[in-house]
Amino acid sequence: MKLLKCIVRPNALERVKEGLSSLGVMGMTVSEVKGFGRQKGHREVYRGAEYKIDFTPKLKIEVVVADEVADKAIDAVKEAANTGNIGDGKIFVLSVDEVVRIRTGETGESAV
Repeated sequence: MKLLKCIVRPNALERVKEGLSSLGVMGMTVSEVKGFGRQKGHREVYRGAEYKIDFTPKLKIEVVVADEVADKAIDAVKEAANTGNIGDGKIFVLSVDEVVRIRTGETGESAV
């Protein structure tokens, strides 16, 4: 199994959700996060004064998928979140050794 940690723009959430759902992905965890990379934040004007915003708001989507689905899921997220501009985000792929569903005690892929 693979854990995909996807950092995307907030407006990409619905497209990413639809893309993953079309592959049969049953659930995901979404967190509001802030960060910066090559984009280095941005500038905003408020009441005539210019402010530098170092941390850009993003969403972190975490989803665990079977190894056979991982490449398709990565492609679905890339397609849904890509605008071609700096700040589109990143996908981190980690191996998952085990999953346990607390309610039933199921383990492995059946617990996802």
